[in-house]
Amino acid sequence: MAGLRSAQWYAGDDRNAYIHRAWMRRGLPDSAFTGRPHIAIANTASDFTPCNAHLDEVATSVKQGVYEAGGIPLNLPVMSLGETLVRPTAMLWRNLAAMAIEEMLRANPVDGVVLLGGCDKTIPALLMAAASVDIPAVVVPGGPMLTGHFRGAPLGCGTDVWRLSEEVRAGTLSEELVLQSESSMIRSRGHCNTMGTASTMACLAEALGMTIPGIAGTPAPDSRLLERSHATGRLAVDLVREGRRPSTVLTRASFLNAIVALAAIGGSTNGVVHLLAIAGRLGVDLSLDDFDRVGAKVPLLVDLQPAGRHLMEDLHRAGGLLAVLREVRDLLDPQALTVTGTPLVEHLDDARIWDDTVIRPRENPLLDSAGIAVLRGNLAPDGAVIKPAAASPELLRHRGRAVVFDSIEDLHARLDDPALDVDETSVLVLRGCGPKGYPGMPEVANMPLPEKLLAKGVRDMVRISDARMSGTAYGTVVLHVAPEAAAGGTLGLVRTGDPIVLDVPGRRLSLDVTHEELQLRQSSQQAAAAYAAPTRGWERLYVEHVMQADRGADLDFLVGSSGDRISRESH
Repeated sequence: MAGLRSAQWYAGDDRNAYIHRAWMRRGLPDSAFTGRPHIAIANTASDFTPCNAHLDEVATSVKQGVYEAGGIPLNLPVMSLGETLVRPTAMLWRNLAAMAIEEMLRANPVDGVVLLGGCDKTIPALLMAAASVDIPAVVVPGGPMLTGHFRGAPLGCGTDVWRLSEEVRAGTLSEELVLQSESSMIRSRGHCNTMGTASTMACLAEALGMTIPGIAGTPAPDSRLLERSHATGRLAVDLVREGRRPSTVLTRASFLNAIVALAAIGGSTNGVVHLLAIAGRLGVDLSLDDFDRVGAKVPLLVDLQPAGRHLMEDLHRAGGLLAVLREVRDLLDPQALTVTGTPLVEHLDDARIWDDTVIRPRENPLLDSAGIAVLRGNLAPDGAVIKPAAASPELLRHRGRAVVFDSIEDLHARLDDPALDVDETSVLVLRGCGPKGYPGMPEVANMPLPEKLLAKGVRDMVRISDARMSGTAYGTVVLHVAPEAAAGGTLGLVRTGDPIVLDVPGRRLSLDVTHEELQLRQSSQQAAAAYAAPTRGWERLYVEHVMQADRGADLDFLVGSSGDRISRESH
């Protein structure tokens, strides 16, 4: 086992080596301890993460591939985060999951790892962990669910939840009909079938080079997912033997390629926060401005909800991510490697668009410039983001008076009050929902519209928040405002009636109040009370150390790779 990390546990004749081998001899052959790489399968399967519940089956295919290539596969259940169930928000626990996975990979005799994720925070947490410990690693995305239909129409999970719920509030759709759609929307195993955060992060993992090329977007029930999982198990053994670690794949060039992909697919704004956090774990120089500089002029080529019409099953049928990337090949860094050891661009030669209503050719994009826009101004000195592809074009330049909510509870209590002084030109402002303030930066920035405006036919307004929004959501929503209100940002000083100027083409977000006036203001007592600091446990540690959205909302003491070395024995 010379040269293998696991040899530090198993090689030799001393008492500790005896203990390590003896306790693992539960069906493993003698050859397991004489030179065969030990491959962990970091498995986020959980019944409480319904989008990942099928990953045990995927793990079986990975195991077969590892065995076939001469390795020893070992299941490693890790912390899983279900976006639809975890309260107060799964984002609060992303950093904890990443930290726990990192420590388990470092603490155990692991030579390489296959990362099984699907639901929104699981792939980011797995990649953050693998980047931190920097042992050979490869991702298998769990894949989207198949398209469900209701009354003859396809349903985009997440996106149609927001749409249908607003129609109920507007009185144009009955609650009974919405409830009937419930069992139709989730048709099969797999994560959301829109270009939400789960689909986005699967595609970005591939654009980063951390998957077998061509796997992203393979539907969860598709037999080809198991075939590619088997191949990934084989590749994991090769990665160990060749010494190819995440730090050799996840370079600045790879992250810039991921930004191009993010724009071309119309991906989730959550991809910004996650890419920044992953880059931070490696010490890669990546900033919020890179997303605007690299991605702003990239055309939107994928006609997929929430920015378009189709769903992930259609994208896979039409040619998948590689077909999209082939159209923007000239924008990709040709040197960026994949886990296969070859550059990403070398996997694009045979990619083809098979349905140009789903994947548009470069000369006929859905939008000419679709990347995430980064806004700055006195309301967001460290930046805020907006997804123009999901916004109403007429609202991308707008001036309106603020209607301020100090917390999500304040929003729920007052939004539908007939006496609320609001019209369609107003700007809804929600604060106290950033990393520190909630805590955890939940997906509440896409605020519902006031009921009285829905009744008038209004379906979009400018909304501004220090929160995130679901990748499945849509609307003219400015989010990730940094610094957040709870960290002393200007957002905490906004008062109802203040004029706010949004200029997306000019990349401006400003509160039209003089500097002198702002200097005299203090954050409202209601806002301060809403984000009182936690006193114990993970929430306290999180609030004391979480960075702002422009730094990926990671913990400050986790920036930079820690490596795989363990210096002391356990006995």
